[in-house]
Amino acid sequence: MTRYCFALDLKEDDNLIATYEEYHRSVWPEIIDSIKAANILQLEIYRVANRLFMILEGGPDFSFENKAKLDAKNEIVTQWELLMWEYQQALPIAKPGEKWVLMNKIFSL
Repeated sequence: MTRYCFALDLKEDDNLIATYEEYHRSVWPEIIDSIKAANILQLEIYRVANRLFMILEGGPDFSFENKAKLDAKNEIVTQWELLMWEYQQALPIAKPGEKWVLMNKIFSL
């Protein structure tokens, strides 16, 4: 199992942040299915202020390329991502079109 950590910002608006969290209390079942289909074994999102951190643990067959291919073919995932983008904003260091930015591990005990 491999762990990946990502960061992304939400728009700095308390109402938008509350709505974003509400969506994540009842994630669409098709989104959960798509996560599992990509061989993601564990996925958690944490928030501090408007900054999000996602921790993803992929199984032996997980790859970002495969996840992207599966997502591109899934209309519900596309709808979810467009909806979530109404609440999210790219980090200042993000490349064009990049949402979640992969973080580098700098310490482990």
